[in-house]
Amino acid sequence: MNKKLLAAIIVIVVIIVAGAAFMLSGNSSEGTVKIGYLPSDHDAALFIADAQGIYNDKGISVELVQFNNGGDLMTAMASGEVDVGYVGITPVLSSIEKGVPVKVVSGVQTEGSGLAVSEASGITQASDLKGKSIATPGEASIQYMLLQYYLKQNGMSVDDLKVSAMKVAPMNDALNSNKIDGMLTYEPYVTTATENGHKLLVNSSEILPGHPCCVVAASDKFIADHPDELKDLIDAHKEATDIIKKDSKGAASQLPKEIVSNVTLEEKALGGINFISGLDASYKQSIMDFMNLEVELGILKEPLSEQKIFWNGN
Repeated sequence: MNKKLLAAIIVIVVIIVAGAAFMLSGNSSEGTVKIGYLPSDHDAALFIADAQGIYNDKGISVELVQFNNGGDLMTAMASGEVDVGYVGITPVLSSIEKGVPVKVVSGVQTEGSGLAVSEASGITQASDLKGKSIATPGEASIQYMLLQYYLKQNGMSVDDLKVSAMKVAPMNDALNSNKIDGMLTYEPYVTTATENGHKLLVNSSEILPGHPCCVVAASDKFIADHPDELKDLIDAHKEATDIIKKDSKGAASQLPKEIVSNVTLEEKALGGINFISGLDASYKQSIMDFMNLEVELGILKEPLSEQKIFWNGN
């Protein structure tokens, strides 16, 4: 065989092999589902599914990406940084209103937040909140919405308080050192505060009984491009949710250490959260009622349709 021809053939073969390797590595990278979450035990089903290998059993490669609050997570979903998110319903609804192409694909839990105040604050009832410094995870959070609603119920508004946005993890330190008078946040940080000797002024179950909180949201692109993976992810969420509901004590020990510093405390916190999965008619209606309340509070400018909010494949 002519040497030049042989050399040309070798070059072509090398290019083909290299190209195939690139395609395989590219597919492997694209095959990883990026799931955003917050450092909260509200996302316990996500952590259990990962810890117990449920995703692996279904052939799904996942990368968990932590965010400080739901607003940041939804911004990342809008830019394509994450495919799926365990996130509060308030930032999801606000994002949908702004045109972010996402859908709610499953419920995660209801209630699970609370307003804890320091003993030194002198706060014993709602009216004592006037002029006090109260922290929430941010204006895009469901906790901020709950604060607004609680204040309205008691003839006040956020303008009557000194409301600040904080990362959730340092809130208890700020409460202990009297840098803030109180915090409306999610578990397990509320239970941590009461264990530290502070007062639970009101639980979110008292502010708005049965209110939806965290959901699983997915980008429209992920829903369209990966329908089978999406269904597997939802099945994994259900399996993990069932595990938590059957054995919340056992589940507590499997949550990330940066969230769970005290397993006994976490067992108590998990026991007070109603974990759910799926999108039945009753749950959808609770979301629609919540959405209408956000319109009433001025958080949303106008009502959103079910078609805009929910994935229709469940």
